[in-house]
Amino acid sequence: MTAAFHLRWGIIGPGTIARAFASGLADTRTGQLMAIGTRNPGNPALAEHFPGARVHHGYEALLADPDIDAVYIATPHPSHAEWAIKAAEAGKHVIVEKPMGLTAFEADAIIHAARKAGTFIGEGYMYRLHPQTIRLAELIREGVIGEVRMIKSGFGFAMPRFDPEHRLYANHLAGGGILDVGGYPVSMARLIAGSVQGKAFAEPDKVMGAAHLGQSGVDEWASAILQFPGGIIAEVSCSVSLQQDNVLRIYGTNGRIEVADFWFASGRQGGTGRIEIVKADGARETVAVEEPRHLYSFEADAAAEAIRAGRQEFSPPGMTWDDTLGNLKVLDKWRAAAGLEYEIEKPALRTRTLKGEKLERRSEIIGTRMIAGLKKPISQVALGFEDFPTFAAAAPLLDAFFEKGGNAFDTAWIYHSGRCERVFGGWVESRGVRDEVVLIGKGAHSPLTYPEVIGRQLTESLERLKTDHVDVYFMHRDNPDVPVDEFVDAMDAEVKAGRIRGPFGGSNWTRERMDAAIEYAQRTGKTPPMALSNNFSLAEMLDPIWAGCVAALDEAWRAWLEERQVTNFAWSSQGRGFFTERAGRDKRDNKELVRVWYSDKNFERRDRAVEMAERLGCRPIHVALAYVLSQPFPVVPLIGPRTMAELDDSLRALDINLSPEDVRWLEAESGN
Repeated sequence: MTAAFHLRWGIIGPGTIARAFASGLADTRTGQLMAIGTRNPGNPALAEHFPGARVHHGYEALLADPDIDAVYIATPHPSHAEWAIKAAEAGKHVIVEKPMGLTAFEADAIIHAARKAGTFIGEGYMYRLHPQTIRLAELIREGVIGEVRMIKSGFGFAMPRFDPEHRLYANHLAGGGILDVGGYPVSMARLIAGSVQGKAFAEPDKVMGAAHLGQSGVDEWASAILQFPGGIIAEVSCSVSLQQDNVLRIYGTNGRIEVADFWFASGRQGGTGRIEIVKADGARETVAVEEPRHLYSFEADAAAEAIRAGRQEFSPPGMTWDDTLGNLKVLDKWRAAAGLEYEIEKPALRTRTLKGEKLERRSEIIGTRMIAGLKKPISQVALGFEDFPTFAAAAPLLDAFFEKGGNAFDTAWIYHSGRCERVFGGWVESRGVRDEVVLIGKGAHSPLTYPEVIGRQLTESLERLKTDHVDVYFMHRDNPDVPVDEFVDAMDAEVKAGRIRGPFGGSNWTRERMDAAIEYAQRTGKTPPMALSNNFSLAEMLDPIWAGCVAALDEAWRAWLEERQVTNFAWSSQGRGFFTERAGRDKRDNKELVRVWYSDKNFERRDRAVEMAERLGCRPIHVALAYVLSQPFPVVPLIGPRTMAELDDSLRALDINLSPEDVRWLEAESGN
């Protein structure tokens, strides 16, 4: 790196770790501390610890400073996401002190904000870029202890006394060992396992964790077992009220490696680090790594190098975005196994978005329409989110969908034994937006496909959802052995009771059963079904994804939908990934994809989608969703993004307007 490249740094949160980073900056080739942002600008210690730095009253003032290029965020864990996102949106490059977010879901939102802003974002595991860590990875790749079999690593210390307001014990500050220091042994284990494979890091197949939760509800000491591909097992531990020996041990078939306090490398102020190699015959060798530079200087210079090169993330062995997300996913699993969920992650205390803002619509990217039987507008697409384990995990995506104009959310009594409904109920209550959303519920899934369970399941669903009604409701499966009039009677009773206040219908019902239900309702003065939720996609479902699934794709179905103008809430509207680049003809590792979608007809349609996407400057999956939205009958596609990037990517389809001729061309078969 040339000496001419220079980054002007600011620090948000002038605590102990910020002082270490400031000292590191003084030892860099590329950076200079210009300012700090603090909520206590009158603190006399600031001049001592951050000499020469301007003091801004408040973090916003620092982000507004035009003389700041990059920001180091050293606030307590729960505010990392807010200020990292705001910094990216202010055009600042960022290093976030670990952990980047409380969960991998928060980190994903932070990374997405930086990706869109075109700024650098990196997680501050300072040891990762130190020459000692680089040398350790080289020794593993060189096989100095043979084949690695086991890793043991801990980071634990004992606080002098319990203080519920100290950040390490405070529940509202996400205290405890796993998030504060547990990420170090986990990241090291993943680095070593990756080095064995010649990669930057590896992900464990299994994570089994436990923890002692103290009187404030945080983990005071905890351990986990990580099992990696190839048989490597890592034992990791952390603690804030228990002193450990803090020695990294790597066991191989020809000896072991030991490194004391690996995260300090050669010392915070520089010095000589030692990697001890103990051979199987007892012979010992010390690999000394002498490095005079400050421990925290390396991540600052590495960030500058990445920024100068136009990269938005660290290069290995620094924490790349995938590395950060993988590390936090392990910590998420560790916490889940230990039963550790902070009060600040629950709906009662998390009433605002990750940016600390009140939820409101901020754009009309997602348009709305009126459909039969519903008194309020419904968004062009509906969000399915049953894969998220907790409210805190789901809230960022739910917020983002709502802010972009989306208001339709798909739930069901059976999803994860009610977890999806509880998550959504907590979100709606904490955000205060019940009247603004269209809540889709479903019940009577097989094997409980009986009219008498609808009322009982709806009662349970409404309790979970914290509301007295749903806006749209579906019978999740059909039971042809039960007369259709019994289902209509049961649903009509819920409409008259006000617990269903919009259209209802069948999910995975045939035309014949829907016709019979409509005819019976009209003949008897009952509420007729006005909605359907069957598969509809540019790709035809060859074999049901799950038992009892019904697709509404063929000409007879399309004619029926156009004539009836029944709204189809189309699931798997994008072919469950068939139209992504990963779904090539020769990539048959996904057995479901092959079984359900692989046919010459579907590949011909995919080829046409590829051709059209090239003309339109988009991707085939966008064309596939645009196809569903361009039908001559009302369709509300259900989309299931898991990340912010996937959400934004799916919504690109809303900008594509396909003509009837375009639709027919996509459907055309060879020779037509």
